[in-house]
Amino acid sequence: MTANEIYDKLKAEFGDDILAFSEDASTEAFITVRPQRITEVCLYLRDEPEFLFDYMVNLSGVDYKTNMTVVYHLYSLPKNHRIVLKVELDRDTPLVPTVEKVWKTANWHEREAFDMFGIVFEGHPFMVRILCPYDWEGYPLRKDYKEPETYHGIKVAY
Repeated sequence: MTANEIYDKLKAEFGDDILAFSEDASTEAFITVRPQRITEVCLYLRDEPEFLFDYMVNLSGVDYKTNMTVVYHLYSLPKNHRIVLKVELDRDTPLVPTVEKVWKTANWHEREAFDMFGIVFEGHPFMVRILCPYDWEGYPLRKDYKEPETYHGIKVAY
């Protein structure tokens, strides 16, 4: 199944909550989803027999300066097709429902996006830092991140 066919079926099922389809030769085609509906869309893609997206390959955060984005790379082992979903979030309050209950592998991916970008995944069972110390200030991969000079009296080398 092609990305365009998947988009058409999602649009028929979820209507205006499927915001856009982008197909560019330089990147994989992707579908932009209203953030509030991402969990339902992912459950649908996992459970519908024509899709069976049983594997979340990757989840990552992106800082576009004007907004934060979460990118989901999905793959169906039984159907051998893939799709990329994106949700765009408000930069000041980057908040999106978790998909951890859809694919358990999302657990650590979401924690990493939280740790590096400050994206909060509502409903996540353990939304704490995964790479930085728990008391680290700021989110190192945000474009507005200011590196601290010291951490607990130790010079932060960079």
